[in-house]
Amino acid sequence: MEMKPGYKQTEVGLIPEDWDVTTVGNEFSIQLGKMLDSEKNVGVPKSYLGNRAVQWGRIDLNDLGVIRMTPSDLQRFRLLKGDLLVCEGGEIGRAAIWNEPIAECYYQKALHRLRPIRGYKVQLMLNVLQRLASTGYLTNFVTQTSIAHLPKDKFEKVPIPRPSSLSEQEAIAEALSDADALIESLEQLIAKKRQIKQGAMQELLTGKKRLPEFSGEWEVKTLMDVCSSITDGTHFTPQYMETGIPFYSVENVTANNFADTKFISVKEHNQLVKRCKPEKGDILLTRIGAIGDTKLIDWDVEASIYVSLALLKVKHGIDSRYIHCYTKCRQFRLDIEERSLMNASPKKINMGEIGGVPIPLPELAEQTAIAAILSDMDAEIAALEAKLAKVRQLKQGMMQELLTGRVRLI
Repeated sequence: MEMKPGYKQTEVGLIPEDWDVTTVGNEFSIQLGKMLDSEKNVGVPKSYLGNRAVQWGRIDLNDLGVIRMTPSDLQRFRLLKGDLLVCEGGEIGRAAIWNEPIAECYYQKALHRLRPIRGYKVQLMLNVLQRLASTGYLTNFVTQTSIAHLPKDKFEKVPIPRPSSLSEQEAIAEALSDADALIESLEQLIAKKRQIKQGAMQELLTGKKRLPEFSGEWEVKTLMDVCSSITDGTHFTPQYMETGIPFYSVENVTANNFADTKFISVKEHNQLVKRCKPEKGDILLTRIGAIGDTKLIDWDVEASIYVSLALLKVKHGIDSRYIHCYTKCRQFRLDIEERSLMNASPKKINMGEIGGVPIPLPELAEQTAIAAILSDMDAEIAALEAKLAKVRQLKQGMMQELLTGRVRLI
């Protein structure tokens, strides 16, 4: 491969000639946190961060613990603004910067704390780690015992690119930080929209809040009342094919992913249709494992389903979208759980129990109006999620270009 003028081949790949290759240990002082031992730890109780509290680019203060600290511990393990915390195990390399969201905090041994010793920008290092983790490069330095982890002595040897000027480091870090800020704002907006939808569901699907044009009394029916049939899929495992007829299972419903499916032959499908035939407007309900998840089939379908799913065919004169919306309510999940086999492993609900789940039911026009409002909310959330996916993809491309110097900002 012809080398691009002005670039050189290094152990971290092709980088500009005026960049250096350094190591994490050359640029940062690294220290593991406080060992957790309730029997041996003494001193004053203090809040600390564990592995799960450190997510990519953010600290989750909902996952704080408390540990006793001696005076020397207080000095050694106290976090300072700008510290970079890196997961030593779990999702190895996952990192976030401590920006003092609370006045005083410490950290446990499952985390490395990095502090720059030669001016390397921690925001840049955060993105370097994200790229090394996403490409799998960090696994070359992992120690695999009973639990995979990244020990300090190996972490220190991880090679990283070093732009020659601090101004270029700052420019790269700022550009990537802007992308992170957009991602975070979209995540927060999606979370807010989901909360709003949950509130709307709780009010509209229980009749606590009525739409202004409706005033009729509601009835309480059961799933069997509103469905013409409730059947499960095949009880045997078909012969899977590379292509053919989609064969849906619990995994498709729980992941809301019907693009990645197993396939069976047309002949087997034709045999299974005699038992149950999914059609547009039907609802799939998981009944083995992660019970109670549902999916409205709102597309033209030619598929078969496994026994782990129940197929709900909603009667004419009842809006299947409304029934599907109600299955997303907390009360529906509680009713499903109450009817499940408590000691079964994996968890399971018998077919006969599904039909007894209560459903509050307004007149058809109100069903349709409620479903339309909630569907519009779903569409807005889906559009935001698609935008978020594109921005995340853009961020990955930016890291590839900026952290290798293919695109220079200065």
